[in-house]
Amino acid sequence: MKKTAVLPICLVALGAVLNYIGGTIALVLRLPVYLDTIGTIMVGGLLGPIYGIFPGLISGIISGISTDIYALYFTPVQIITGIMSGILFQTVYMKKWMLPLGTLAITIPGTIVSSSITAFLFGGVTSSGSSILVQLLHKFGFNMTVSVFIVQIFTDYLDRFLAVVLVCAVLAAMPVDLKTHIKGEKYSGTL
Repeated sequence: MKKTAVLPICLVALGAVLNYIGGTIALVLRLPVYLDTIGTIMVGGLLGPIYGIFPGLISGIISGISTDIYALYFTPVQIITGIMSGILFQTVYMKKWMLPLGTLAITIPGTIVSSSITAFLFGGVTSSGSSILVQLLHKFGFNMTVSVFIVQIFTDYLDRFLAVVLVCAVLAAMPVDLKTHIKGEKYSGTL
């Protein structure tokens, strides 16, 4: 049986804590963004799609039990975000001018799932500050699912873009030897 390295486990735990803190801040301040995927995106970007699944899963369960019951229902969105981050951070889409497009690729699959959950399970109303916008669109005659998707594509994109920019800044500031150590590569001492 292969042992799991301590460092990836610690990074997953750190990612879950970042998600929990960010999500709690957004909930308390009723922000139209969620701030609960920063750790998921960070771990996905550093360790890949498999590890990217776990921070969101863990923080979703903890948040759902402790502060926001809705977080439990949106755990599939966290899983998708971790997978997409893990895949896209290995491509050119998460570099400089491609960053907005890469962020959109991370956002769309999760938005489809979260809009469906919000519309079908909760009638468009959740703990997010963006629920007000959903209700306004619905009152203007849009179908509930369409109303949720319209609002969530913007709020999700803004949320993911903020998280991606923050994660990219952290990754850029990390020493090369630390990044290679985290990824399990041998550091040669040259760039």
